[in-house]
Amino acid sequence: MDQTAERIARTIATEIAAAPKQVVAAVDLLDGGATVPFIARYRKEATGGLDDTQLRTLGDRLTYLREMEARRASILDTIKGQGKLTDDLARTIMQADTKATLEDIYLPYKPKRRTKAMIARENGLAPLLEQIREYRGKDPAQLAEAFTGASVETVKDALNGARDILAEELSENAQLLGGLRDFMMREAKITARVVPGKEQEGAKFSDYFEHEEDWSKIPSHRALAILRAAKEEIVTIEIAPDPEAGQQRAKDMVAAAIGVPGQAPGDNWLREAAAWTWRVKLSLSMYVDLLSELRRRSHEEAINVFARNLKDLLLAAPAGNKATLGLDPGIRTGVKAAVVDATGKVLETATLYPFQPKMDLRGAQAKIAEMVARHKVELIAIGNGTASRETERMVADTMKLMKGAQPTKVVVSEAGASVYSASELAAREFPDLDVSLRGAVSIARRLQDPLAELVKITPESIGVGQYQHDVDQRRLAQALAGVVEDAVNGVGVDLNMASAPLLSHVAGLSDRLAEAVVSYRDTYGAFATRKALLKVPGLGPKAFEQCAGFLRIREGDEPLDASSVHPEAYAVARRIVKACGRDIRDIMGQPEALKGVRAEQFADDSFGLPTVRDILGELEKPGRDPRPSFKTATFADGVEDIKDLKSGMVLEGTVTNVAAFGAFVDIGVHQDGLVHVSQLADRFVKDPHEVVKAGDVVKVTVTEVDVSRKRIGLTMKKDGGASAKEDRSARDTGPRGARGGAGQGPKGRGPGGGGPRDKGPMSSAPKGGSAGGTGAFGDALMAAMKKR
Repeated sequence: MDQTAERIARTIATEIAAAPKQVVAAVDLLDGGATVPFIARYRKEATGGLDDTQLRTLGDRLTYLREMEARRASILDTIKGQGKLTDDLARTIMQADTKATLEDIYLPYKPKRRTKAMIARENGLAPLLEQIREYRGKDPAQLAEAFTGASVETVKDALNGARDILAEELSENAQLLGGLRDFMMREAKITARVVPGKEQEGAKFSDYFEHEEDWSKIPSHRALAILRAAKEEIVTIEIAPDPEAGQQRAKDMVAAAIGVPGQAPGDNWLREAAAWTWRVKLSLSMYVDLLSELRRRSHEEAINVFARNLKDLLLAAPAGNKATLGLDPGIRTGVKAAVVDATGKVLETATLYPFQPKMDLRGAQAKIAEMVARHKVELIAIGNGTASRETERMVADTMKLMKGAQPTKVVVSEAGASVYSASELAAREFPDLDVSLRGAVSIARRLQDPLAELVKITPESIGVGQYQHDVDQRRLAQALAGVVEDAVNGVGVDLNMASAPLLSHVAGLSDRLAEAVVSYRDTYGAFATRKALLKVPGLGPKAFEQCAGFLRIREGDEPLDASSVHPEAYAVARRIVKACGRDIRDIMGQPEALKGVRAEQFADDSFGLPTVRDILGELEKPGRDPRPSFKTATFADGVEDIKDLKSGMVLEGTVTNVAAFGAFVDIGVHQDGLVHVSQLADRFVKDPHEVVKAGDVVKVTVTEVDVSRKRIGLTMKKDGGASAKEDRSARDTGPRGARGGAGQGPKGRGPGGGGPRDKGPMSSAPKGGSAGGTGAFGDALMAAMKKR
């Protein structure tokens, strides 16, 4: 292994709390084409058990560090080509540990356009600067007289030229730049001011018309709001140290880099030149650096929030393979209905008109009862958009009139259903089905199996993100793709039932290979064994190695194909079975049959203890689903609109979104309520994800209702929010301008709505929003999230 690879391995090992040899093994596997899920699950011996999170971080850092090493080599070559590379400089370049530090070191050697400093040097003013430095007791103006002439007309011109040379030297001083950057990151304030005349146009950003707080402490949702306001030219941003003490400290740091100890005329001139350099050049450079870092940091935090929420949503409990009626509520356009069987196949569709203007309530109820009876429907999935509660009430009334076993009704998030309905994928899947009815099919299927259905929708359309349209789209797509891949492979996929979109997220299967698998299955029937995958055109040994363990075949020719045991380890599994003296089908799913088996007996050079233990776990519970068991929230009768809410009401709801400042909960009134982080538990909570995740069913107490702004305050504390007022008061005494936030409007169409209609200060807010105001929600709601 060369020195560069060794250095990268050591760096990453420190960052992910692993040994360098673990990193080296993982890097070799990744470079060889292995996927993260495959490495995490089937190469534990090689990597020492690195999990998927560590491997994702490893992959990201590997890319960054390799790019940095390539840049380091390029810089060394360039400076060497200039004949300026010394041993000390080479050592300094090799010790640089970030791209920013590398660029600071390279600045003096970087080819540049003709600058004022270059012109000054051409005019012979470099010696003037040296004389001012050397003869501090002499008046710089007197020294400058000797340098006037044809090219330099006046003493002032000479001194300005000397100052330009000094400023360029300071601007290319890597040690000074690093020190100033560290100082700024500790001490700088970020300030936002409204552009005069833009108050009305930018009303949704009113909380940031006069805002100031520490750069190092500003949370991502506020930073992103300010950055968007600046992008829309509503506010101007300044990032600078304290106007008095902080600015003077920065100037002193610049002066110290020159060495200005006294009060002699030369010292005073140098001190003024240092202050000018800070004001005109270095402060702007620091502003750009800190703005870029703030954007990067905020993007990363927003992406992490999105990724965590998406993971929770994808891994939500499936209701199971049961005949399901999906209802996509609507008023004027009607309620779209679709029945799917236990496998998700569409059996029947209809459009019902129980509301204005047709008011055919009895006809709608009769049709629902008929479909439920004819198709033996066990579940009714109701989308949570407009007319959701009215539709739910209609279904409840219908069920009261029905005889025999009644289906279970569940309100389901319909986020992204309309996006899917109009997609090319939906058109291929349902070429003869009206676009409006495809959404009802999606709603039904996502109740049966959220993961299998949601992978058909671009993650950005699912609506669990924060400022998702403002962040680095390449990085966002990369992170979300990783989440989907880990979720799909963590659960496993039924090879004979999975759609091509679901299969495309299985390790080793591209979109093309997934389509090929489905085409082969349609032509030749269900796969009898995993090995039969090798007959699929284009699917070779490498792809088979990566995907086989994550694909399940129920009741096939090979019992182990129903488990997550990889085909490469079947021989180990059979040795375990043979030692038990029973048929494999009698052992799988029977933990008592494996009680006397010790993993150490079956470990060898090819398959170590981690793999053998995994095999034993799979034999005990083959193909187990890691997702939780299904349960749903029960909305309170008579509470269907925000106007029905009263403080003190105890309600049940479903967590729809989790942000750094709290959790949003659907309590069945078309507006999500906010449980601020301070109200999540009877203890201090730093990260809301410690307490709740998207999809959780929780009990909440209403603490505040603002009908005009469509805001709902909730608490999960045992005292029912008795302390909420104190907590709000404490939150509202924060940094100037840090309070207030976004309200919520129906169906994501408010000024703060997200998705394709996004025009407001946040990329997603529960069912919409508008900015402005203070009180119960503080700055939290400025990052409010919408579902659709």
